[in-house]
Amino acid sequence: MIRRVPRARAPAVRAVFVEGEAMLYIGIDLGTSAAKLLLMDEEGKIKNIVSREYPLEFPRPGWSQQNPEDWRRAVLEGIPELLSGYDARSVAGIGAGGQMHGLVVLDDEDRVIRPAILWNDGRTAREVDYLNGVVGKDRLSRLTANIAFAGFTAPKLLWMRENEPELFGRIRRIMLPKDYINYILTGEHCTDFSDASGTLLLDVEHRRWSREMLELCSVREEQMPRLLESYEAVGTLLPEAAERLGLSPEVRVAAGAGDNAAAAVGTGTVGEGGCNISLGTSGTIFISSRRFGVDPNNALHSFAHADGGYHLMGCMLSAASCNKWWQKEIAGTGDYQGEQDKILPDRLGRNHVYFLPYLMGERSPINDTNARGTFLGLTMDTSRADMTQAVLEGVAFAIRDSFEVARGLGLDIRSSKICGGGAKSRLWKQMLADILNIQLESVASEQGPGLGGAMLAMVACGAYQTVEDACGRIVRVTGTIRPDPETAARYEARYQDFRKIYPACRELFSQLAEQEEK
Repeated sequence: MIRRVPRARAPAVRAVFVEGEAMLYIGIDLGTSAAKLLLMDEEGKIKNIVSREYPLEFPRPGWSQQNPEDWRRAVLEGIPELLSGYDARSVAGIGAGGQMHGLVVLDDEDRVIRPAILWNDGRTAREVDYLNGVVGKDRLSRLTANIAFAGFTAPKLLWMRENEPELFGRIRRIMLPKDYINYILTGEHCTDFSDASGTLLLDVEHRRWSREMLELCSVREEQMPRLLESYEAVGTLLPEAAERLGLSPEVRVAAGAGDNAAAAVGTGTVGEGGCNISLGTSGTIFISSRRFGVDPNNALHSFAHADGGYHLMGCMLSAASCNKWWQKEIAGTGDYQGEQDKILPDRLGRNHVYFLPYLMGERSPINDTNARGTFLGLTMDTSRADMTQAVLEGVAFAIRDSFEVARGLGLDIRSSKICGGGAKSRLWKQMLADILNIQLESVASEQGPGLGGAMLAMVACGAYQTVEDACGRIVRVTGTIRPDPETAARYEARYQDFRKIYPACRELFSQLAEQEEK
C-alpha cells in the first residue's frame, strides 16, 4: 500500500523579530540519561552546548522509568545556562527531539500521576501478547501500520489499566516525553506525527488517531494530544516560562520529533531513500521515504517522518548502553578509548567470542522481552580485549539483523549516515562498515536530535521553507568510512554464526524470565 506525499512546507508565518537581525535557535535532545541543549544560528553554526543529566529508575528487572520533573528541571535550568554570554533577544525558536514511546500522564490539575514508563521498559509482555495474539497482528498493522512491541505506549496504557486502575482513572492528559516539555513551555497539549507513530495509537498512513485503538485501550480522543507536523509551531512561550528563561514570549516552539526522526533530520536523512544509523543508548537503522509503506512481517516499524513523509525503522534497545555497561559496571573503567586501543586491527573478523546485546530484551526484529545479554565462546585464553570487541561486534551484528529485513524488502542500501555517541569511535564505525558492507558517512555535527530539533524550529519560524531546504543548507558530510573487502568477508562468516545463537537460546530465555517473576 503506497501513498505519495508532497514535499513538506512550513505554514506561512509572520516575522516575530526585527528583519535582518541574526536569529538564534535552541535545540533540545531529551534523552534517556540527559537533556542536551544546543544554541545554533541560521547557518547551522553551533554557538554553545549544555548537558544536564538525570537518573533512571529500575524498580524491577526489565522495568525502566523516569520522573518527568527531572526533565522539566533540566530544561528550565539548562536554557539560561545555554544562553549565558549571548543575547537572549535573538532567540527565535525552540525545537526538541525526544526519547520515544514514554508514557507521561497528567491529572485534572496537571500533576504527573506516576513516573514515566520508558521506551526500554519490558513490563508489558502480557499486554503485547494480548495485542499481537488476541487483537491480532494483521488487525494492528491495518489500523496502525505496526504490531505491538513492549516499548510502545499502547501496551503501557493497558498495563496501567490492569495494574494501577485507580491511577488510570485519574488520567486527563496523555503525552510523550518531549511533548511534556513543550506543554511546560507553551501550555499546549500537542504532539507530532513521528513521535505519535510509536504509540500504536496512530493511523500512520492517514495521520490521525485510530479510534479503534483508543477504544481498545479505554482512552478518549480528548485525552490525546493534538497532532501536528514536526516543523509546525505548537505556539509561543507562556509568559511565566519566558520570564524564567529570559526569553521573549514571542519565541516559537516547534512540535519537534521523536529522537530518531530528529536525528535523521540532523544528518540530512530526508526525502526518498536516505539512510541513517544511530549508535546511541538504543541503536537504530532509519530509512526515509516520501511514500507510505509497511514491512509485511512488521519486523521494521512504519512511522511518519519529521519532513512530512514516512520512514521504516529497526530499533534495538541496547546499543552504546551495552558498551557503557561493559566498561563501567563490569570492567570498572571509564577509559573507553583506552580499552578499544587494545583491539588490534588483525583481530577484526577473527574474534572467537560472541555477545548478544539484549540487556533490556529486544525489539527489532525479534520482538522478545525475555531475550537477555549473553556471552558465548569464552575459553581460558579469552582476554578482556576479546570481550570488549565482542560487545561492539554484537551491537553491530544486531543492527545488521534489521538491515537484512530492509534488504529483504528490495531496498538497496549502499551508504548510510551515522550518528550517536557510539559514532565517535572510529573503530566501531569501521566494524559497522565491514559487518554491513556499506559506506558510512559522518556529518559535521554529531548532535543528532538536538540539531534536528533546532532545524525544525527554523522551519517553524520561517527561516527555511522546508525541512529538506534546511538540511541542504546546514548538513555537511565530513568523513567517509568504507568497508575493507577482506574484513567484510570474514565478518560475513561470523554474522552467519551470530544469527544462530538467539534461536538456540530463545526457549531458555523464556524459562529464565518465568523464574524471575516468581
